[in-house]
Amino acid sequence: MDKDNFLEPLLTGDTETLVRETQKALEEGNGPEGVLQEGLIPAMGVVGEQFRNGEIYIPEVLLAARSMHGAMAVLKPFLVRTAGGGAGKVVIGTVKGDLHDIGKNLVVMMMEGGGYEVVDLGADVAAERFVEAVRTHKPAFVGLSALLTTTMKEMRQTLLALEKAELRKSVRVIVGGAPVTAKFAAEIGADGFAPDATSVVALMKSLG
Repeated sequence: MDKDNFLEPLLTGDTETLVRETQKALEEGNGPEGVLQEGLIPAMGVVGEQFRNGEIYIPEVLLAARSMHGAMAVLKPFLVRTAGGGAGKVVIGTVKGDLHDIGKNLVVMMMEGGGYEVVDLGADVAAERFVEAVRTHKPAFVGLSALLTTTMKEMRQTLLALEKAELRKSVRVIVGGAPVTAKFAAEIGADGFAPDATSVVALMKSLG
């Protein structure tokens, strides 16, 4: 499967063409996981790489995210069927004080594509809301996103709040976002760090 068939419509935000290519790949006998892992995710990885290198900017990433959402709508029923919807439950959000959600939304798509049931709390999520969501939904994972260096401290506060509520041992906490590093993740006691949306599912599967 050629990722370039997906890359051009992603970069131009041509949702109609991307959806058509996704449907075509399925009709040609490719499994939904194959379409995702060999076509859409590698193409989205190129988009992410071009963004990091300054070759494209936020508007293009937004267009790609919107188109990816359209393709995922096609794949999701098949992916949930093949995964049995049993990969586990995830609570995710962008931490308090941070309104950025592009990266987090891409991560949600990848998680859903991997068969996870995702409870998306949105952006500007206080530590107490994460605690409440863990109590209510009993997820296997909590995902924390931050796009500002000034809000990274809220990741630590959320981990402390989970500890105080005696819920920390019941979940694996993964963190990510532009300013976040593996070193920072280790310093605050997170269970894992994903450098981008395309690597998050592999990280979660490695954590069990």
